[in-house]
Amino acid sequence: MATDNQPSAQASAEPNDQLAQLSAEFFEVKHTADPFSATLLGVSGFDGLVPDPSRKGSAAEAAKIADIERRLHDIDPAGLNGTDRINHAVLGRLAWGVRSDLEHGLWETGASADGYSSPQAMMFMSVPAASITDAAAADRYLQRLAALPAFLDAILDRYREAKADGRIPTRVGVGQAMDQLSGHLALSLADDTLLSPRLPDGVDHQRIRARASEIVEGSVRPAMRRLLAGLEDELLPVARPDDRVGIRFVPGGEEGYRDAVRRHTTTDLSPDEIHQIGLDCLAELRQEWAELGGRALGTSDVGEVLSRLRDDRSLRFATAAQIVDTVADALRRAEEVRDEWFPAYDIADCVIEEINPIEAGNAALAHYRPPAGDGSRPGAHCVLTTDPQERFVYEYEALAFHESTPGHHLQIASAQTLTDLPEYRRFLDAEVCGYVEGWGLYSERLADEMGLYTSDLARLGMLSFDALRACRLVVDTGMHHLGWSRQQAMDFMWDNTATTRANVRNEIDRYIAWPGQALAYMIGRREIRRLRALAEDRLGSRFDIRAFHGTVLGNGAVPLGVLDQIVAAWIDVVAA
Repeated sequence: MATDNQPSAQASAEPNDQLAQLSAEFFEVKHTADPFSATLLGVSGFDGLVPDPSRKGSAAEAAKIADIERRLHDIDPAGLNGTDRINHAVLGRLAWGVRSDLEHGLWETGASADGYSSPQAMMFMSVPAASITDAAAADRYLQRLAALPAFLDAILDRYREAKADGRIPTRVGVGQAMDQLSGHLALSLADDTLLSPRLPDGVDHQRIRARASEIVEGSVRPAMRRLLAGLEDELLPVARPDDRVGIRFVPGGEEGYRDAVRRHTTTDLSPDEIHQIGLDCLAELRQEWAELGGRALGTSDVGEVLSRLRDDRSLRFATAAQIVDTVADALRRAEEVRDEWFPAYDIADCVIEEINPIEAGNAALAHYRPPAGDGSRPGAHCVLTTDPQERFVYEYEALAFHESTPGHHLQIASAQTLTDLPEYRRFLDAEVCGYVEGWGLYSERLADEMGLYTSDLARLGMLSFDALRACRLVVDTGMHHLGWSRQQAMDFMWDNTATTRANVRNEIDRYIAWPGQALAYMIGRREIRRLRALAEDRLGSRFDIRAFHGTVLGNGAVPLGVLDQIVAAWIDVVAA
């Protein structure tokens, strides 16, 4: 994938003003179209907005992005300096990804409660996360609340249009969405998460909370009930059954999946190639299972290792506090040795937050929420602590290293400090999943090199997550490309991981709701490891792990093809 990284004779040393203008325009268009993501990413200025989920709205935003792409195409990269050539390549890939997502609208075929693919689930995540720092921010919060009823009604209208075109959601997804809405409607106003943002000193708390409660009770909750009724009465009776959960079973689904694979992995790998990579990864892991199982559990029989990890009740937590203590201690240890493996970064703190029990039924074990760009909110490793007796003690160290340091927190918070980058590149997450999730998975193994795991049992958790990510390559392509049933996918994951039936179900249902995203982890990790091996081979004794990590993180999140160019250029400079 590498290209010539030396500037051409005609390349200008000066930044390109037209490219800078397009970058700023893309940032504005993208976050105006998806202000919930802007809030979660810590981008200020969009907290008073809600998305327009209508087809007309999506088409209008896609047209704006297409116009940016056309003007970007008129800029010859050969005439740009090295920094702007990277900006050009990143902007081109990201703009295509945003437009593709808007044009395919795959979410309309998969009503669900998934936190990133379901519009109302994004609402539940982002509204409480808004950073309210002054009276103006409080007013934007009220403005957003007031816009939610029309937003919720537009979601139902979109589902109705999709249904008329034969783009029917899955039964499992509709059921999840109904459960999520019912759960929120069952809360008292005092416990409603939409009313939970912290208000700063200097604003009229009583006025803001009274007005917010009035909007939620009088307008937002009735709109939730309308959406819930539409899901139950109009979509559930015709929803796709469990043997047709793949996106290939809806009109436009096969083409949409191919583009989703390309967008989430930021590669041109085909679904068939990715499926085989997953099978190969699982085969390679068997020897490690045997070796670690022998040391930690006294057996090298892989089937017995998996059974012991699942069934031994002594390998479960007793309390939620134990889970919090485990991930907090892992973060502390990682921070203590961070400077030995990375350049010195002055970044926001990372805190541990427990995931709201209302979301527990559909939640992954953890996720990361970036800090606010203005410093008003720290980064957060949000961890699932409900039903601790069902949570494995050996998984949560690897999970912490993935979500906090050296994983997502270090990567995303350090990107926010790169003030020389265009704004659209400082605040990125799912848009470059191959890099972001690849880095998170790379960090789980890196943590072992850093000496952060406390036991061989904890290393089995690292291996378990490796197997889970390899399975994702197989089951995601299996369902959406090859037509596997939901049960077939669950059986495959059960046979090849140590996770529980409940977690298998949650994982598979997440892949059903968000086609292609689950492929990013292992594909991205493989590329980062390939680039590191290339650098180690080329540079020999001159290879410096801190410098390599600084190079990988030093341009923020980028498509994997661009990362290849960045690392190749660094190798050439060091080798010269």
